[in-house]
Amino acid sequence: MGTNFEEQFQQKIDQETKIEPKDWMPQKYRHTLIRQISQHAHSEIVGMLPEGNWITRAPSLKRKSILLAKIQDEAGHGLYLYAAAETLGISRDEMYEQLHEGKAKYSSIFNYPTLTWADIGAIGWLVDGAAIMNQVPLCRSSFGPYARAMVRVCKEESFHQRQGFESLLVLSKGTEEQKRMCQDAINRWWWPCLMMFGPPDDESPNTLQSMQWKIKRFSNDELRQKFVNMIAEQVKVLHMTLPDPDLKWNEEKNQYDFGKINWEEFKQVLQGNGPCNKERMDARRKAWEDGAWVREAANAYAAKKSIAS
Repeated sequence: MGTNFEEQFQQKIDQETKIEPKDWMPQKYRHTLIRQISQHAHSEIVGMLPEGNWITRAPSLKRKSILLAKIQDEAGHGLYLYAAAETLGISRDEMYEQLHEGKAKYSSIFNYPTLTWADIGAIGWLVDGAAIMNQVPLCRSSFGPYARAMVRVCKEESFHQRQGFESLLVLSKGTEEQKRMCQDAINRWWWPCLMMFGPPDDESPNTLQSMQWKIKRFSNDELRQKFVNMIAEQVKVLHMTLPDPDLKWNEEKNQYDFGKINWEEFKQVLQGNGPCNKERMDARRKAWEDGAWVREAANAYAAKKSIAS
């Protein structure tokens, strides 16, 4: 019986029919989606922290307004994604608990510090650029709620990337100090951004199954290559360079060759040993604890209203 259901399920996916929350699905499909969507949601929320670090120090009112709007967008993305994950039978509180206990992951990139204002531009251009490369195919994910949430997320992330590039473009045309600051930010964020796509395909245990189920449409290495090809051209407009002496155009493959990624650093960050892992998790736990009274008040109000009606 189970095999028959699985065959019908795979047939729907092969026919590009969206899987909806009440449809039958293999438990592994459900668990894979919960892991991926909750990790994605956590990344949006934790990702607000390195940018929030610069709200009070933005160089102008215009830049502060843009940054505030961007951070607000990220909070919205987290909410869309938590809501999509909830349709799979997991509660938001449970997802938060998994994050706070270290059982659930978020993107490794958010464990790096924002040292200068140029880092905010680099996050917009490089980090959000890498996110878009990964997320646009997710608009065609086989799971309906996830695919639909990603349509709006990608539109807003595309704006964030253009905003980040514009910010770096201004710096790249500024004083020598501003140019150095721009180049330094690119140097520090480039390699961690390449790690964002996840481990190499031969070390990624979930990729093949996720692609068969059309949760993912491209492998980690395919997406990473697309990102390198895009950024290697865009950086020329900034008159800056990428910190990779091995980066060069390969005429035969019609793509850029690039140097080796330090996967040991990636593993260390995932294990909680990155520059800001402890700081990020402490901030999230504190926010949860400080917000307890709001949740209690909301529940009390809902209960009171329910009795009155």
